[in-house]
Amino acid sequence: MRRSACAVFVVLFAAPLRAQDGAALYAQQCASCHEGGAVSRAPARDVIAALPVERIVASLESGTMRVQGETLTAAQKRAIAAFLSTARSTTPAPTAGPRCAASPFDAGASPAPWNGWGVTLANDRFQRRPGITAGQVPALKLKWAFGFEGENAAAAQPTVVGGRVFVGSASGRVYSLGLRDGCVHWTFKADAGVRGAVLVESTTAYFGDLRATVYGVDVASGELRWKKKIEDHRTARITGSPVLYNRRLYVPVSSGEEGIGGQPMYECCTFRGSVVALDPATGDQVWKAYTIGEQPKPQAKNARGTQMWGPSGAGVWSAPTIDPATRSLYVGTGDSYSQPAAPTSDAIVALDLDTGAIKWVQQTTAGDAFNMACMSADLTNCPEKAGPDHDFGQSPILVTLGGGRRVLVAGQKSAVVYGFDPDKGGRKLWSTTIGRGGELGGIEWGSAADGEHVYVPLSDFTFRDRTLLGRGGIDASVGGGLFAIRVTDGKQVWVARPNACGEKPSCSPALSAPSAVIPGAVLSGSIDGHFRAFSTKDGQMLWDFDTAREFDTVNGVTARGGSIDVGGPAIAEGVVLTTSGYGTWGGMRGNVLLAFSVEGR
Repeated sequence: MRRSACAVFVVLFAAPLRAQDGAALYAQQCASCHEGGAVSRAPARDVIAALPVERIVASLESGTMRVQGETLTAAQKRAIAAFLSTARSTTPAPTAGPRCAASPFDAGASPAPWNGWGVTLANDRFQRRPGITAGQVPALKLKWAFGFEGENAAAAQPTVVGGRVFVGSASGRVYSLGLRDGCVHWTFKADAGVRGAVLVESTTAYFGDLRATVYGVDVASGELRWKKKIEDHRTARITGSPVLYNRRLYVPVSSGEEGIGGQPMYECCTFRGSVVALDPATGDQVWKAYTIGEQPKPQAKNARGTQMWGPSGAGVWSAPTIDPATRSLYVGTGDSYSQPAAPTSDAIVALDLDTGAIKWVQQTTAGDAFNMACMSADLTNCPEKAGPDHDFGQSPILVTLGGGRRVLVAGQKSAVVYGFDPDKGGRKLWSTTIGRGGELGGIEWGSAADGEHVYVPLSDFTFRDRTLLGRGGIDASVGGGLFAIRVTDGKQVWVARPNACGEKPSCSPALSAPSAVIPGAVLSGSIDGHFRAFSTKDGQMLWDFDTAREFDTVNGVTARGGSIDVGGPAIAEGVVLTTSGYGTWGGMRGNVLLAFSVEGR
């Protein structure tokens, strides 16, 4: 999956240098990836430099780069961070901002919350009672902005329950804010970044982090009730949101091994994706189901004599979809990282809710073995028969039609939208191609469906020069679009292709972020920084707000918006929210949460 990690931050097997030589350490350990293009998906140096020293160190110690930092001493990590950072220092857990007046939390106070990832168990991202109408959408105004201190990205999905907003961040801070004015109820610090949506159940908030740890936190106070690490593989992470049903918490597990697996001296690869069912009261495991049934075994050695392993991969990147009628759980899986490619990779998989047993699998791209070596200067660890990197990154959507007919809809990085029959073993009903697809293209993080149409954002992020992947050279004229697809037969109804790049640097019209729909209007953010609403009838643009600018924030943090990616809109109680800022792949970095409403609400 293209968001599997910030690729590779250090070369694991380089000779050690003195701790004080920050410039030399960076040149030896980092520059080939972040400036030389050895790893095309590594963030550019200026993106890292915008972080404070503490955040760079934390990333190497316990964050997304912890595996790559294993061979560095504490002093060496800090020396690299001090050399790189151009940002002012910050405290480990800033709490600046107005505190909310003490008040009891009532989850039932929201008549129609946006709780977790997809609003419903079907993951349709359809807010049926948004508190505003499609006719009011053009009158949306910025209500407040909240800045994420010490961050250079804001890409988590907000949750709205009981008049409060819950949102995670790359540093691992999880915030509970007031919906009306952005005041701070509490802040909780997880061990690593939190990018999935927080899930709220009466008295407890649940979320996972990028070290594969799940948390249960008191929803009123933010105090920890329990935490459990649910996967021991050192590259494991939780990128998708947990789902609660019938006293079980279902958590998807993905990994960053696709990134580190590109290093020629790394024994690629041993991670297997999974779904874990937990007791929500204690965090105790009820069952764990791997997406690849067999454990990885030694395969051939690469050209440098490093032992290769497989099968591997098939991570679950997004929230599971629950089907109470058949007591099934549906997930989309990612690609394999090594050969042999698993028959359950790039697939829609149905699991038994009670046991985790696999009921059926519908694979759409066979033989897709891929890791970051395949996009780097050194192809040593790239599988001999490299696949196209066509993960399913988004949650399947279960749509119920008239006459009891049901369709399971899912979009893939191949740029193909599929309709499957969940009642007939996942039999393919239709498929519709809407773009070129590829490693940074196709259909990324989420679609929305209102029962008639599915609204699919298309990325197709494009570079003028592929050697500049992640370092500029973005083609601002190519990519993107929002497609309305008829659920009954997969026919395209309309397409909107907005592009506000002009001469703006680091800009693309790609739509990678998830969409969200209310009756009559669909909302979608773009890599060009714009947050837009379109008519569900014909795709006409109803509203457009450019987030790529600086904002005065309620908590006094210096903040700006940028590219919108990974996390989508949350809509509840007459308020529309989005995070803005994502520069990892060459887009515009930022660190802000924005709330919009119709004036007077």
